[in-house]
Amino acid sequence: MTYSGVLIGHGQVRHVRLRPTCHAFNYPAYFMLLPMRQLNKQKTSLGHNANKNDISLPMNRWGLLSFYDIDHGDGRAAANGGALAWLEELLASESILDADGEVWLQTFPRVLGYTFKPVSFWYCHRADNSLAAIVAEVHNTFGERHCYLLPQPKFGRTEFASKVFHVSPFCEVTGEYRFRFMRTVLKGVERMVARVDHDDQEGPLIQTSISGQLVPATRLEIYRTLWQYPFFTFAVMFRIHWHALLLWLKKVPFFSKPQPPLQLVSRGQTPSAATSKIS
Repeated sequence: MTYSGVLIGHGQVRHVRLRPTCHAFNYPAYFMLLPMRQLNKQKTSLGHNANKNDISLPMNRWGLLSFYDIDHGDGRAAANGGALAWLEELLASESILDADGEVWLQTFPRVLGYTFKPVSFWYCHRADNSLAAIVAEVHNTFGERHCYLLPQPKFGRTEFASKVFHVSPFCEVTGEYRFRFMRTVLKGVERMVARVDHDDQEGPLIQTSISGQLVPATRLEIYRTLWQYPFFTFAVMFRIHWHALLLWLKKVPFFSKPQPPLQLVSRGQTPSAATSKIS
């Protein structure tokens, strides 16, 4: 990894629906990549002045772009340990005890105080920088959230989890997700790709990805990003409803929202269980 500290990934969001009619789009996009344990140590060392000093992204306070702990996990506030404490408790409850390295959170920031995060990814590393787990945190437009825990993942390998959470009224809560993550460095340029595909009983149905080239999130870079995408989070919500309208006009079948899972977290398949499916 070529950088430390908070990063911004500049790239695109891609979505392809294969059935019963083809529907595809891609948009320029960006995301934040936060080293959560480093930020926690930095906040602790700076004390009450942490938000006003060396951390370029405002944490738990209003900013042009900002991060709030309550937007993630079980919604606990920073005063109660925040999202990182929730994640560490989750890993311990799932007997993942070797995630003692950095925890990187890939997420959309709040923009002018407004937030909607369709999906965020927690990359939980061991001390040797290998992956101990990935948590895919999914939010829907009904204010609900669910997390898919992927144990013992590897960058560049396909991981699997059964779909148990309602996201779109044009997809049933059935089938499975295929996840594939990459974090690469080529000629000094670091890049992150997160791909999530949905298969139902008939095979591949939805293909999505978010990718970006990583750069340090300096204050100047944050200003540049906001200038380039002044209403990014608002646009995300608008596009979700716009494409839902287009699917409805194309007469794609509509499914009512079921009750969310009783548990906040469901566990994906281990690599040994999924070996036969990996291509």
